[in-house]
Amino acid sequence: MTFGFFRLAVFSPKLGLADCAFNSAHTINLLQQAQAQQCGLALFPELGITGYTCADLFHQTALLEKSNSAILSVIEATKKVFDGLVLIGAPISVDSQLFNCAIVIHKGKVLGIVPKSYLPTYKEFYERRYFSPALNLRSTELLLFGQSIPIGADLLFAAEDFPELILGIEICEDLWVPIPPSSFQSLAGATLLTNLSASNDIVGKAPYRKNLVLGQSARSMAVYAYASSGVHESSTDLVFGGHCIIAENGQLIAENTRFNREDSHLIADVDLQRVINNRRSTGTWADNSHDNNKSFRKIGFQLNGAGIIDRSVPSSKLLREIIPHPFVPANSIELKDRCDEVFQIQVAGLAKRLESIGNTPITLGVSGGLDSTLALMVICKTLEKINRPFSNFKALTMPGFGTTSRTLENAKKLMTALGVSFDEIDIRPLCFEEMKALNHKPFEIEINALDLNTFIGLLKKVPLVKRNDLVFENIQARRRTSLLMNRGFVIGTGDLSELALGWCTFNADHMSMYNPNSSIPKTLVKFLVQWVAHNSYEEPIRSILLDIAQTVISPELLPLGENDLEIQSTEASVGPYELHDFFLYHWIRNSFNPEKILFLATQTKFHKPYTIIELKQWLDKFMQRFFSQQYKRSTLPDGPKVGTVSLSPRGDWRMPSDINHL
Repeated sequence: MTFGFFRLAVFSPKLGLADCAFNSAHTINLLQQAQAQQCGLALFPELGITGYTCADLFHQTALLEKSNSAILSVIEATKKVFDGLVLIGAPISVDSQLFNCAIVIHKGKVLGIVPKSYLPTYKEFYERRYFSPALNLRSTELLLFGQSIPIGADLLFAAEDFPELILGIEICEDLWVPIPPSSFQSLAGATLLTNLSASNDIVGKAPYRKNLVLGQSARSMAVYAYASSGVHESSTDLVFGGHCIIAENGQLIAENTRFNREDSHLIADVDLQRVINNRRSTGTWADNSHDNNKSFRKIGFQLNGAGIIDRSVPSSKLLREIIPHPFVPANSIELKDRCDEVFQIQVAGLAKRLESIGNTPITLGVSGGLDSTLALMVICKTLEKINRPFSNFKALTMPGFGTTSRTLENAKKLMTALGVSFDEIDIRPLCFEEMKALNHKPFEIEINALDLNTFIGLLKKVPLVKRNDLVFENIQARRRTSLLMNRGFVIGTGDLSELALGWCTFNADHMSMYNPNSSIPKTLVKFLVQWVAHNSYEEPIRSILLDIAQTVISPELLPLGENDLEIQSTEASVGPYELHDFFLYHWIRNSFNPEKILFLATQTKFHKPYTIIELKQWLDKFMQRFFSQQYKRSTLPDGPKVGTVSLSPRGDWRMPSDINHL
């Protein structure tokens, strides 16, 4: 099974201006390297056989003859040295004109020739002096190198034995125009877009060029591979840096450093299945394809396994970074910006809701855990933003049988420091009486003749292995929600990860009037609380928030045990959140099947190492809970969408509640 991964190489090689024999020989050497790395495509720069800066030498028959001879040597070499596609740049004479072309070679055969569509003739560029644009081409085929070869800007190259791969080609300036040819290529089905370029370097051009590549890959929902000429192309007034870039759906996969004196290259695995999945789930892409239906000729070929990553091979290792925490940027600056934006979205959403309901009193249950703390901070900032007094907001802290002194004290200290009015209601007596009314025997303890203190003492002696009583937990969760609902407009606290797993009690913490955390994954909540601590508050609030951020994630519903040391751990029950958020992202955002998600999980590095057995165990747990808990997600309250992954039943995720697997 391949999962759509394809390995390609992008080269910016050493070059001899007008030295076609050297350039072809060097190209062949690099193809051998690409073969050793099991690549299925090798991309070279624009006019790499002759050099881009040959100027009026392009008019010389001698150069064109040497170029053709060099091309032929590459064609012959591909029969033996490289099994994949080769894209080289060279001038081609046809229809009494000269065209700046990309030549597509596969196993000793030229599959097609694609001429450059847009020729820059401004500032330092003067290409129309030497070349004709693709629009001037009259022929659709030419006899060259002993072959009848398709030629034109309307060519796509389709792997018949790897349907995920359809290749589109453009050349340098083609990317810089308002509507690049690759836009139409992608709409016609191209999943891998390539650019043979000779882009000189001036101050500020590299980031602009990179943004063009990233943007085009995003708009086209495609992989975009870019190869530019290096320093040995430099001549007269121009200096070239050899910029190479591989992007995928707007994500940077690989980028080299510029100005290398030796060969520079990128080798990476791209995910063409991801491209197709994203297109399939984005209806406007297909609509745009219909509205811009240009005709293309598709040239078929057989890869015969070249460049295709077979995950069934035990040693398969992807040459790309698989981000272990897709919701949490690894870069500290990006993380800070992410937290800032998420928090602003939360505040803006809640502000609109509070303005809509008028002066209705609002309330929140504050446990001293991560989720309720984040919701509390959002409320406080929102009230400041809309100039509402804190007097209309009254929180509750509701300690139960599993509440620790750490969380309770943190909750009270934080609300006091913030100036938030709150009440403390010990829910244990209420829950105790409800269990009696229901004739429930928690942990097989007969409670009808007991008082509360005796019962609490017996709870501490319940062995850890027997601490399993869903009714006991649910009664506490629902009692808390009942108290909140009777207090005012309830702000919810549950996060995206809990919703995905159904780790909430129906009609308890599952329910509220508005939930600002509903699309924030657990792995990000911690960083949001830390960000608020460092960027919005001084001591003592900062220290309280930072301590909360380090607290064990727990619903605090099961008994604590002797000396209050045995704390209920959420992750011990449902699994590590770093895994579940990884699974959730690739399941929802990329529509990957569980087998591919598992494979990706083996290709990255989480905070702790996991065996393949552990990864499969927790993935199975995720899938089981995800399907069985849809009924909870179908009745979610409103909450702001903050990222590309959301489970709102009104927008992003609509699924039958009565389905348990795929």
